[in-house]
Amino acid sequence: MKLKGSCHCQSVKFSLESHHPYPFNLCYCSICRKTAGGGGYAINLSGDSKTLKIQGKEHIQIYHAKIKNIKTRKIKQSPGERHFCKLCGSALWVYDSRWPKLIHPFASAIDTKLPIPPERTHLMLGSKANWVKVYKDKNDKEFLEYPEESIAEWHKRLKLVKK
Repeated sequence: MKLKGSCHCQSVKFSLESHHPYPFNLCYCSICRKTAGGGGYAINLSGDSKTLKIQGKEHIQIYHAKIKNIKTRKIKQSPGERHFCKLCGSALWVYDSRWPKLIHPFASAIDTKLPIPPERTHLMLGSKANWVKVYKDKNDKEFLEYPEESIAEWHKRLKLVKK
């Protein structure tokens, strides 16, 4: 599926191909919540990095989150690059060099009509803010951290991919 997206002020527009377009992963971690999740969570999709086309690159800024190791209390910089519009602040996508074939656009930046997922995954609930209520449907899954199932595996399990 071809996904088209943009920032709020329309200074940045982008497109990419996605084999996994269902917006099902709701991430409640503090990074997603604070950089892209006004409702207490953010939703990332999965796309093919080599198909990413961008208009308005000059308006993009990159943020590397700081991550604290719970055991050692040491802080390190995440290799994940959170791309956002430096004019309006809209979160656009995350790229991580550990998975170079993938781009994870924020569903909130996508203008293409997305399919409605048959179930959702609520992840990183161990980091959820106390004011956030989890609205869970009967088939939804909940995880304190990251689930073992990848975005691709979720789509395959529910027979939502053509292959």
